[in-house]
Amino acid sequence: MKKILSPALSQLARLRWGRIEYFMNNPFEAQQQWLHELLTAAQHTLFGREYQFSRIHDVKQFKQQVPIHDYESLKPYIFRIMEGEQNVLWHTPIKWFAKSSGTTSDKSKFIPVSSESLHECHYRAGRDVISIYYKNFPESDLLTGKGLVIGGSHQVNKLNEASYYGDLSAVMLQNMPFYGQLIRTPDLSIALMDEWEEKINRMAYTTIQENVTSIAGVPTWTMVLIKKIFEITGTQNLLDVWPNLELYMHGGVSFTPYRTQFQQIIPSPHMHYLETYNASEGFFAAQDELCNVSYDASTETGPGMLLFLNHGIYYEFMPMEELGKNNPQTLSLQEVEIGQSYALVISTNGGLWRYLIGDTIEFVTLQPFRIRVTGRTKSFINAFGEEVVVENADRAIAEACKHTGAQVSDYTAAPLFFDQQSVGAHEWLIEFEIPPDSLSRFTEILDRTLQSINSDYEAKRYKNMALHPPVIVPVPRGTFHQWLKLKRKLGGQHKVPRLNNNREMIEEIKSLLHKQTDESRF
Repeated sequence: MKKILSPALSQLARLRWGRIEYFMNNPFEAQQQWLHELLTAAQHTLFGREYQFSRIHDVKQFKQQVPIHDYESLKPYIFRIMEGEQNVLWHTPIKWFAKSSGTTSDKSKFIPVSSESLHECHYRAGRDVISIYYKNFPESDLLTGKGLVIGGSHQVNKLNEASYYGDLSAVMLQNMPFYGQLIRTPDLSIALMDEWEEKINRMAYTTIQENVTSIAGVPTWTMVLIKKIFEITGTQNLLDVWPNLELYMHGGVSFTPYRTQFQQIIPSPHMHYLETYNASEGFFAAQDELCNVSYDASTETGPGMLLFLNHGIYYEFMPMEELGKNNPQTLSLQEVEIGQSYALVISTNGGLWRYLIGDTIEFVTLQPFRIRVTGRTKSFINAFGEEVVVENADRAIAEACKHTGAQVSDYTAAPLFFDQQSVGAHEWLIEFEIPPDSLSRFTEILDRTLQSINSDYEAKRYKNMALHPPVIVPVPRGTFHQWLKLKRKLGGQHKVPRLNNNREMIEEIKSLLHKQTDESRF
């Protein structure tokens, strides 16, 4: 059955490839068509009437009539939907909301999820990812086994018994067509558990009995599950548990700090890693060029991810210098350039209009349009004019690990302010899976790498004039896990903020460590 099924699925993937090729070869037409469809569909909604969608005939008018929105400006509309009102942002009923806690705030965001955004964006993109994989590896047996999905949980929205919310992954699992349920694991009752530690335990005991051929999830929590499986089985090789494992689909955080660890626990030249860009607001992109041998992410930028242009989303790209302006200007797809950072602005079939999602991207190719995520508009350090973004930090961490034998589980960094007579520095709290052979050498390489890839940081570090060398503080294993638990952010899509422009988070963690130290004395 396995040998019959695999070629059939591969052939179906080839047939679907034509849809992908269409928007790759006709990107501007695809985007123009979606803008028209979105505006037509929503012209009689509360939002559409307010901004006169029926009078918009081109992109220029769209930008003139509809201002840029963030969550705070859309929140009044979203809350009306959560309370049961419909035809507010989108023309079809919205009953589901993807809950996102964000990375720098305790406040939750509730992103409306329409039937169209589920089926024309998230599920369509998921099928396209499989098609892309089969295009690269037509002899694959991927779908003859099961896909392990490490997702979140869901609850009934207390404002309206007809409305529901949960992590995006949970919303997708709850609404997934029956045939999708047949090829995934664990059971839905486990996948939707909201107590994360018990969930990991039950996932581990359940899935080790399955023929898992692929894994999808945030690297941090995937590694937590794998360690639990190793604890149960006594092995340190995941292929002993799942010998047919061939694909890991990752996203949410940079894979750079985790790549070495995954290659060690899955020691196979036939294991593949596919990056996806899937957020609560939409499934935006996925890596379409794969190879058997993983690239060295500490020195290479990677192939980038194919931007999905025919999935219910119209894209705009805001140059970084426009951020914070009263009337920021955006670029259309025809106007973007390679190597420039842009804040991503989206209009979607879930009812988000000119929505500043908070991610920054840059293009690595324009034919077709491939992107990579460079950071967050609110996740950076620029306390001293150094403009360090997450991508800089990940590359510096990877390079320091490469030369000192270290492995990093998690980290965060923030500015360190000294007195008025001295300049500042960056303080890094790092949880090492394997400590470096020399912490001072690790620090030196991290600092040197940052200077080599960020001219602003290099300028500030010149002769210690504006910045002292980084201050690295190793923290015990489990520190970030405990902090996330304290913040009630365990599991799902929650992740440790890599960079902070203030010291709030870093002081919380240090306070937690001091408290544990004091308690251990008694």
